[in-house]
Amino acid sequence: MDGELQRISALPQKDKVTLHQAQLGGGYARASSSALPKDLARWLAVVVGSDFPQIVARQVLEGYVAKLPEIEDRETRKAVLKKSIELLQPRVTSFEEEICTLREQYADLLEQDEEFPEAARVLIGIPLESGSRPDEYKLRVYIRIVRLFLEEEDSTSADTYFNRASLIAHCAKDLETKIAFKLCQARMFDYSRRFAEAGSKYHELSYVPELAEEERMHALGAAIVCAVLAPAGPIRARLLASLFRDERSVQSEHYSILYKMFLDQMIRPAEVAQFASKLATHQLAQLPPTQAIVIADDAEAEVGKKGPETVLDRAMMEHNVLAASRVYNNIAFKGLGLLLGLKPSAAEAMARTMIQQKRLKATIDQIDNLIIFEVDTHEGGGDAAVSNVAAQAAAREEDDAAAGDEVANAPATKKWDLQIRQTLQLAEQIAARCEVLLAEGKPPASTSSSSSAAAPPSGTAALAASA
Repeated sequence: MDGELQRISALPQKDKVTLHQAQLGGGYARASSSALPKDLARWLAVVVGSDFPQIVARQVLEGYVAKLPEIEDRETRKAVLKKSIELLQPRVTSFEEEICTLREQYADLLEQDEEFPEAARVLIGIPLESGSRPDEYKLRVYIRIVRLFLEEEDSTSADTYFNRASLIAHCAKDLETKIAFKLCQARMFDYSRRFAEAGSKYHELSYVPELAEEERMHALGAAIVCAVLAPAGPIRARLLASLFRDERSVQSEHYSILYKMFLDQMIRPAEVAQFASKLATHQLAQLPPTQAIVIADDAEAEVGKKGPETVLDRAMMEHNVLAASRVYNNIAFKGLGLLLGLKPSAAEAMARTMIQQKRLKATIDQIDNLIIFEVDTHEGGGDAAVSNVAAQAAAREEDDAAAGDEVANAPATKKWDLQIRQTLQLAEQIAARCEVLLAEGKPPASTSSSSSAAAPPSGTAALAASA
């Protein structure tokens, strides 16, 4: 072969392209040759040599790159692609287009063999910062690099290229690229433990009609998981409400825990363990040791954990703190610790953190070792005390002058009992009035007029109508 290459190099320039292409078609691209990688490497070293005419080399390389997919043996093709990239890389400025194509082909083979980090590193070598590549192409490559790193849960390496993709995301014109970027964005939020943002993005993707039904349901399930893992508070409450109202959520395997989360019901350890078995590795990441907790010298020996150990533990414990605030007016540190499986001092520290972050409305009485919960009568959504209906009823009760301060400051369960009691009293009054009218034998017209004349005050009438 060396002699043939020397003979071709001595020919006029116009004949070199045809003869080099004839060499490729005449046997160098046959997969049956055991020496194919070495033969092609020697042939390519001559073509990309500094003394070889660049115009001829570019034309020959176009044919060479186009013929490489014809190699049927995968391992042989991978070896040829790897060696070709090594030989062409020093002259990347001269053969940029060919190198990009070779790297994409090599990355395809590595990805099919599930060598995701290596495939990502091959794509990183594409010269995207030279300025000659369009932004849409750069965006597609960046998205692919991010996706490959995330397949190995390497969110740290993916973050750099996701940030670069974010700067040119507005250049995406085709729907496939837009959906791919949104999915990368949701997954990056997920791996970064920004679960509220991830849940919102996943839920948005679950409505894309161009996706298959199975993929939309998978996105909805991921949205529910992220909503459950999100820090307790108003943001998570709105996300839970949105997911709970989605009629497709009933079909999800995570619906039972979503139901309890939305209605602020306590979640038991067995339910947490069942939910944990369906989570990804990064969603069960270990948390750093809890900050030092000051305990008095004369305090009794405390029993329980020093704090949440995983992301899931923290989410469940914070949710149970909020659930307790819907049931109790106040709770002792020891009682909250028993409820969460924590030391009393650790339970106090968790509640204090939630109060500082304005995710829990309460005050701490360290003299009596109590957490006193504040009642917000206008609170609604997923963190409402009973439901949206109960919250609206509580708001109407505030306008009733007869209810007084007892209604305004009572917990939701007492307000609901008061609503029922007032409704029953009003029904008894109406029934008694009807009996009197029937005994007097008055016609229906006078009955209606008499009823309106004897109607209770407007606030009570409005309460009965709403009930």
